[in-house]
Amino acid sequence: MISLDSFTLTFLGIFVCIATLMLQQLIAAKSKASQDGAIPGKIDDTLSHSSFVFRAHRTFLNSLENVPAMIATSFLAIFVGANATWMAILIWVFAIARIIHMVLYYKISTEQNPSPRSYFFLIGFVANITLLVFCGVAIA
Repeated sequence: MISLDSFTLTFLGIFVCIATLMLQQLIAAKSKASQDGAIPGKIDDTLSHSSFVFRAHRTFLNSLENVPAMIATSFLAIFVGANATWMAILIWVFAIARIIHMVLYYKISTEQNPSPRSYFFLIGFVANITLLVFCGVAIA
């Protein structure tokens, strides 16, 4: 039987991922709502990286695209009995990479590709793929 005590760091990492996503949602909603003539659910098509509203919205959407996959992979890893230590390490790498990605996206207004935030997106993505590989090994 699996002891949930061995997953404390894993659960804390998942908590940080969810809390970061919710924080991004609040920041995106507040920044958008503070704009003159803001329409709920609609972002001005003329906005680009020079606008914090755009960057906050994109940061949230980017996490919305990535965090659920990591959370699903994390719980799959728990269910299939993947190595708890590696699981915690990979989830924390992902969580920290997402936070750095968020901060860089908020601070740096650039159309450049790759931008500094791209490297942290990639680190988080690789952590998720690696955890999925660990799941596959545990299943096999």
